[in-house]
Amino acid sequence: MTGSTEDYAPHPHIGGRTAALRALAAWRVAAPGAPRVVVVTGGSGSGRSRLLTGFLMLCDPGYRKQLPLDEMDPSTVPPELPAPAVPAAEGLTAAQLLWLLADHYELHAGSTEDVFAELAGLAEPVTVVVPDVDRAGPVRSTGEPARLVREVLARLAAAGTVRLLAEVPRPQAAELAAGLPSGTVQVIDLDEPEWADPEVLVLHAQAALNPEHGAPELPFTVDPAARLALGAAIGRRAGTSPLVVQLAVNCLLMAPEGFDPADERYLPTSVGEALDLHAVRLGADPRTLRLLLAPLALAEADGIPVHLWARLASAVAGQDMSRAIADGMLLAGPFVQPREEETDMEDGPRTVLGLLHPAVGDEIRAGLPSVGAAQTQVAMALLEAVPEQDWSKADPYVRDHIAGHTLEAGLLPQLLTDPALFVHADPVPLRAAVEAVPAEDLGAPACTYLRTAPLLTRTRPPARLRAALLETAFVEDGLPEYADAIHQRLGLELPWRTLWSLPVPGISAVTIGSLPHPDGTATEVAVLVVPAGTPGALPLHESGGESSAGAPEEESRPAVLVHGLVQPGVLDDVDPRQIVRPSEDERAAAPLGLSRGADYLRVWERADRKVVAALLSDTPFTAADLSPDGILLVATERGAKALRIRAADSEIAS
Repeated sequence: MTGSTEDYAPHPHIGGRTAALRALAAWRVAAPGAPRVVVVTGGSGSGRSRLLTGFLMLCDPGYRKQLPLDEMDPSTVPPELPAPAVPAAEGLTAAQLLWLLADHYELHAGSTEDVFAELAGLAEPVTVVVPDVDRAGPVRSTGEPARLVREVLARLAAAGTVRLLAEVPRPQAAELAAGLPSGTVQVIDLDEPEWADPEVLVLHAQAALNPEHGAPELPFTVDPAARLALGAAIGRRAGTSPLVVQLAVNCLLMAPEGFDPADERYLPTSVGEALDLHAVRLGADPRTLRLLLAPLALAEADGIPVHLWARLASAVAGQDMSRAIADGMLLAGPFVQPREEETDMEDGPRTVLGLLHPAVGDEIRAGLPSVGAAQTQVAMALLEAVPEQDWSKADPYVRDHIAGHTLEAGLLPQLLTDPALFVHADPVPLRAAVEAVPAEDLGAPACTYLRTAPLLTRTRPPARLRAALLETAFVEDGLPEYADAIHQRLGLELPWRTLWSLPVPGISAVTIGSLPHPDGTATEVAVLVVPAGTPGALPLHESGGESSAGAPEEESRPAVLVHGLVQPGVLDDVDPRQIVRPSEDERAAAPLGLSRGADYLRVWERADRKVVAALLSDTPFTAADLSPDGILLVATERGAKALRIRAADSEIAS
């Protein structure tokens, strides 16, 4: 066994990999000559994740107590030290992972650049372990693993205060190592002879075949000699891939009929062979098995709901696959992994099917004539599955992940015109998918969504508040028809209706007043304090008349824009001195009150302090006012807008 010693117990989770564990232990204690950065890589299914998981067990003070440390090779066991930071990359964007790290170290950073600067300025080195880089990103086809390496890991590795261990796919591992000085980084490629451990694959196979470890009692599992011989053959043919060992054992144990342990022709040497040999041994067409698994290989997240499997497999195959699925569980079983998933549907938990390992998906996708064409068929089938084309009734998988499928199919821009999808879809994967579309391909509604998306992903509001935030954003961006569609089509009672928006920069104050008319009526107006020279603005005159300081002071004095509060339009023919502001007593007697923070406003009932609306903003509020009859006037650096707050029996919208 490469790098092992027979006198010590192996790591119980890994079973070997002694040479790799020695290198990681030396990195952990910063031994003389040990690199500051270690990159663990290898082909998909080479055991990268298992190695890192096993090593992290040795780094966790609590988990160490469960391991036989005294029986293990001491050169593979680092001393007990404070646990490293472990921001797992699975499902996260590069920015999200960096902010996880900032939170872990309680950095006072306001931007990603601040995070890197503060880490570089730490007095003592910090230890960071980043697993699962290959699974980064909420949408598979956005290239997030490469972005994570380029934008985060490379910069962490370059910081002298960061000791970094990362599990990285081979192409990104080479890129990361190439950017660092010699002696700074060590690449542990588990497929290379120096780090591979072929004997451990034999032990894994033999253990998996043992009835004492859960294998069924079969002639080649209960007979020790037969079991050891078969395990040796499986491990030998699997080369350096623990995944191939696992698939070979799964196939034999799930469908043992007719298998001859002495015939090594049905023992695979690769993931592709595991698929094809299993199908042939069961008398099936290997293409049928690959078509059955294609929807799982094309799936977003962790898999697809089982009730969608036949629909999507039929779409990819171009023929009805329902019977093949009904009869094909022995065929597909060794390669799939079912799990229970909680949803927001009333039916309770449901079964989701995923592939046993991403490498199986890679193999299936590589065999498709066109991934884009297959994703087009999947996307069309998912769209057809939306009841009455109502996104509020769509299956959670369809609703939240249609964007990922249409992105890879090249169809996403065509989907980004429906405000109902913006409202009901999970904003995290939808934002990631939209951000991956070239800006020139996005229409105006998609641009509004993209501008609002950081607010939606940061606060994760419910659908009702997502709808309200998008409604006001559409009005701000001159898309009132989309705001109207949210009110009229979605069946949601929003906490407000945006009456108008005025894109005027530099507003420093706002107030609500009324302009009396000779007939005793009055027009409610919004008064916006703006820089002098703003088109349509009126000068502010002091009570003493004209200033004696002349034109320069007049030009520097603020001006006001007077705008209808309810009806949009600038009123440029009025005298601001005639505007009457509500008295303090009138404001105190109003049923609603207003609270303001840097990026939020809350409107609440004075009677019981119940919040009836919460307005969030992606830019700080510069001013706000609330009329006695419940119209909210707000200003940001983008401009001003007015919102009519709903009746006070609204539920809390924050």
